[in-house]
Amino acid sequence: MSITTAAMGENKCQGLGDPDFTFAVHIGNRPPMPEFDHLDGLREVSPGDIARIVKATGNHWRKIFNIYAKLIFELNSGQQGSWQDFRDQQLLQKGSALALLFSKPNLLPDDKNIIQIITGKTYAEELGLLSKTVEVQAGFFVVEDSKIIITPYFDYRQLSNQKITRLVSLIQSLPN
Repeated sequence: MSITTAAMGENKCQGLGDPDFTFAVHIGNRPPMPEFDHLDGLREVSPGDIARIVKATGNHWRKIFNIYAKLIFELNSGQQGSWQDFRDQQLLQKGSALALLFSKPNLLPDDKNIIQIITGKTYAEELGLLSKTVEVQAGFFVVEDSKIIITPYFDYRQLSNQKITRLVSLIQSLPN
């Protein structure tokens, strides 16, 4: 994995993904591996990295990567192949325009074109975002005047395939 510094407004991003991202998922934890303890920027994922992280950390991170891949694959419905192929060959890699961020979201006006997903109501409460939201569907909230969506946590029980489809519709309905 190479490391790149990416900024989102004045905040330095920490996480995995393309430094030129336009779609970011914020998560309140990070893989429990030494290489992620003190990230100073954004790491692009290379083929095989996701499988290596999952092998080292287990089912929890497998679910997170799988749900992210399913979401983006469904959002870009004209893609060839499967969501598994997308996960293994494109997710969070250079050119994907995607990021998985361990840093807090930015609410600055220059970031209004970046779609930001906050995973979990509890994390959104910790960030102080929930009071700035409108519930648009059961379990889904939008921060007013932004492209920030709070979703159920990226776990199969909380964010089922049906809810992923609802989330896709919600993202597609955001103003340009």
